[in-house]
Amino acid sequence: RVLGVVLLLAGSVLTAALLGLAWELLPNRLSVLLGAFAMASALGTLAWLLFSRRSHGPSGPAASVTPSIAVLPFADMSPQHDQEYFADGIAEEILNVLAQVDGLRVIGRTSSFSMKGRNEDLRTIGQRLGATNLLEGSVRKSGARLRITAQLVEAEGGSRIWSQEFDRELTDVFAVQEEIAHAVVAALKVKLLPAAREDRRAANPEAYDLYLLGRAFRARGSGDAYERAVQALRRSVALDPGHAPAWAELAQALYDVGAFSVKGDRKVDRAEGLVAAERAIALAPQRADGYAARGFLRHRMLQDWTGARADLERARSLSPRSPIILLNHAMLLSALGGLTEAIASCQQAAVLDPLSADIQCFLNAAYLGTGQFALAEAAASRALEVSPEHARAARNLGITLLLQNRVPDARAAFHRSNHEFLVNMGDVMVEHTLGHSAESQRALDSILAGPYAEEAAYQIVQMYAWRGETDRAFAWLGRAAELHDPGLTYLQFDPLLHGLRGDARFAALLKKMNLPTD
Repeated sequence: RVLGVVLLLAGSVLTAALLGLAWELLPNRLSVLLGAFAMASALGTLAWLLFSRRSHGPSGPAASVTPSIAVLPFADMSPQHDQEYFADGIAEEILNVLAQVDGLRVIGRTSSFSMKGRNEDLRTIGQRLGATNLLEGSVRKSGARLRITAQLVEAEGGSRIWSQEFDRELTDVFAVQEEIAHAVVAALKVKLLPAAREDRRAANPEAYDLYLLGRAFRARGSGDAYERAVQALRRSVALDPGHAPAWAELAQALYDVGAFSVKGDRKVDRAEGLVAAERAIALAPQRADGYAARGFLRHRMLQDWTGARADLERARSLSPRSPIILLNHAMLLSALGGLTEAIASCQQAAVLDPLSADIQCFLNAAYLGTGQFALAEAAASRALEVSPEHARAARNLGITLLLQNRVPDARAAFHRSNHEFLVNMGDVMVEHTLGHSAESQRALDSILAGPYAEEAAYQIVQMYAWRGETDRAFAWLGRAAELHDPGLTYLQFDPLLHGLRGDARFAALLKKMNLPTD
């Protein structure tokens, strides 16, 4: 830890000294500034890596002081094996309670649930997740009866710390979740924070079942699944309009449908999502998920930077160890020009959820924005390693390689994407780089004639900017601003837009969007 602090301070002093000398001697002062910033960022990142490995890594000294736990997906042992979503939901609810425990590091859902179906020993799972303890279990649901088995094991040696079987009525599912969480807390000798003791129960078992089903659909991450998530969650809140978590989940699902489903209506779905988030906050003002949903929507939908920041900071104060809240807060900070703060927040999220491809994808974009290509490439490669089907990870890696003029590697990376639009985007940029104007234009024409053109205004800006077609890039940038395109989060630091930033139209757009212009 001392070495990390020393490096951080040394980086600041060294950068300041070199910057002062270079400012006097070199004519290209912009390059000086960028180089100095990259040097400071690199040293800061090295300091963070040293600190985080000592504070959070599975083998660091602090690992023996601060207990950590991963809640693995519970197995579905129901007679028809059709209750996987319910078993997953039970495990996630327990994870959410444990995340409010003081002095316990809880691995995020994305990483923990990536272990589903893997035939790996507990020690390997613990090492991959960076967890010293694992909670695993099973759920058997038959009619109105419920059997939940849970056990807490020490990952390194596989020894059982605690286990118990619960045979209850379905209406007692909430009490069982709390009992399991409290048993884990007692076994690990940590304590629940006051927020974790709040009543999280739904009043209607059927509504709760639909809530878990909607959440499971949303986790699948496709347009059709988002539509089914909205259907289930709408039925859930109709049956139990007082269940705040269902309203918060509905708010996020409605945004997803508007953004990623061809059947969605961006204006209608997102407006309804904001209403759902407001309802979640009104019902449970001490829960983080309502503020997280509204902050996300204010950022992505309204570009209400002040409101979004207030909501996400409130959510972060209520749930300081939520990886998704840390990630969304980082994205907002980056949009406002706070890239260094954003990277720190995202690095914290990556420690808590080490197998999240989404977190690594944003780290890739942020590192590119600071000129740290090696770290950017490592983050994109890590995203593809943990999630080979992740379409944006392949695209991000392609962009990273193209910026380093590694054209054949970039083409191969783009073509690893499972999304036709992103493959075509890569072809537009790669063929232009190779001087193949006709091939580049054919790929772009295919995009403009396809179903995603309106939804991908920002990506079209990137392609025109890469090809040096400034006027067309600004025309699409204006359209992206009108549509409140979520890609505008990257506007201030996207290296693909470097050629636009010296144009007066760029500063005018920032001012119109109430974004900092310095």
